[in-house]
Amino acid sequence: MSSFDKLIKEISAILKRMNWQLVTAESCTGGLIASYLTEVPGSSVWFERGFVTYSNLSKEELLSVPKQLIEEYGAVSEPVALAMVTGALQHSTGHVAVSVTGIAGPDGGSIEKPVGTVCFGWAAKGMKPKISRKQFVGNRQDIRLAACQEALSGILSYIQN
Repeated sequence: MSSFDKLIKEISAILKRMNWQLVTAESCTGGLIASYLTEVPGSSVWFERGFVTYSNLSKEELLSVPKQLIEEYGAVSEPVALAMVTGALQHSTGHVAVSVTGIAGPDGGSIEKPVGTVCFGWAAKGMKPKISRKQFVGNRQDIRLAACQEALSGILSYIQN
């Protein structure tokens, strides 16, 4: 059993027990988290939907991320990750959500935000949202997989508290 499988098994058990559904809002992972979650038979009981908001416009249109926020902080930032995760809850019937926005590379990095910079958000109805910024190393696929791992670990930690 892979580390993803173990995490998803734990997440699904908690969500089923709470009668909650999960929503994802993904940018740099491009739906990879939702793909892992929906590989599990019966995941429709606890997985509500996934937003793949790769472009800034899609973040604005689908998740109501303010354009000014993206212009001020950049799409890869904690404020945008927070707006994405709260927007995912607002635009779904889910109870808990995770957001991911980052620079998977090989291009697109800067001194302030090098390739491998990924910002996360976790939120649930009635709970205080949480945000995080991580720096991963490796090629594009390594960074995307590490971001999935962090997002899933973060969901588990968030809903257990």
